[in-house]
Amino acid sequence: MKILLVIFFFVTTLLAQDFNASIDSDINLDLNLSDANISEINTTQAISDVQILYMHYDEVPTRIIKGEIFSVTIRVLSTESDFYELNYDLNNSIGLKSLNKLPFREEKGKFYYDTFYFLANSTGARLPDFKAYIESFDGTIYRPTILKGKKLNVVALNPRKNFSNIVANSFVLDEYKTTSFDSNHNIVVFVATAYNSNISAFHLKNVYKQGIESFTDDIEESKITYFMVIPKEIENFSFSYFNLVNNKFELITIPIIVNDDSVTTQSDLKPKDQSREKLKMLVAIAVALVMLMIIVWTRKYIYSIILIVPIAYAMYTYVPSKEVCIRPNSNIYLLPVKNGTIFETTQGVTYLMEEGNIATHTKVKLQNNQIGWVKHENLCTP
Repeated sequence: MKILLVIFFFVTTLLAQDFNASIDSDINLDLNLSDANISEINTTQAISDVQILYMHYDEVPTRIIKGEIFSVTIRVLSTESDFYELNYDLNNSIGLKSLNKLPFREEKGKFYYDTFYFLANSTGARLPDFKAYIESFDGTIYRPTILKGKKLNVVALNPRKNFSNIVANSFVLDEYKTTSFDSNHNIVVFVATAYNSNISAFHLKNVYKQGIESFTDDIEESKITYFMVIPKEIENFSFSYFNLVNNKFELITIPIIVNDDSVTTQSDLKPKDQSREKLKMLVAIAVALVMLMIIVWTRKYIYSIILIVPIAYAMYTYVPSKEVCIRPNSNIYLLPVKNGTIFETTQGVTYLMEEGNIATHTKVKLQNNQIGWVKHENLCTP
């Protein structure tokens, strides 16, 4: 009996050990599976969260003039060499206008030097946050890197009244022309080139009429065609701009020499002086009468052919200017150029005296004796 009890106890112990081992094995298996899942999740997150871009400011100006165009260069290092594109998002800037969405890039060894250009519009300016991210060929998404923006030292100028709102490395007059505008004013048209300047900001104070006829805006070199209407008594017109290279205001002076020929490449803007035309006609008639009296007195009628010249001239000057019909809601421009400044707009069918024409525009004299230009397409049949 004792032997049977010993055998039973021994068998029971073995079964219990096998059962516990099975349970421990199952538990360990589950734990291993859980660890494997966690490892898999962590591996996936590591691919998306790994930082592969490192950015630092390389060049930031220490002093900026309000109205100045300036550049900021960022040095970028990527630990991933095989990628499709390096892109940026710029956010949270203050008092700045971004001038290039895509940076100007230069590669030096392992580094990328990306340059951005901005226009400073306010003294309380701050650079944007530069958020950079990579697009890979296989579609892998990496964690973007953010370079925080910094506050800038922007200084406002204290200019004189003749300041033109231009801040530039240089401002050069290419050509200019002055023509009579009306009995009290001359019109000055000039073409200028500016370097590193927001040339569209050009504006003058205490000018009767002014405006931009055309401009090409570029970060490095810009051009502008500008007009201004000034009193006739002005002999030299001057304005200033701030030169960034010399760090001072510089004066630009235009000698006012009234020309009767074209303004830039356009036809004469000066209206015809009808009083002088009548005087010329009277002189031609008087010459013709004197010559006629001499011919009758000397009875040398062969010389009567000479009378053709003064008589023909008198008849030519006697012919009045042609009247043109202008359609309603038509723009009358200050100059015959593309996207020119609008002088006024006709309210209804309008009849004005024609003073001349070019390929695309007709020159007309307004009721106030000023000169304007109307496009041929806006003329109607009277």
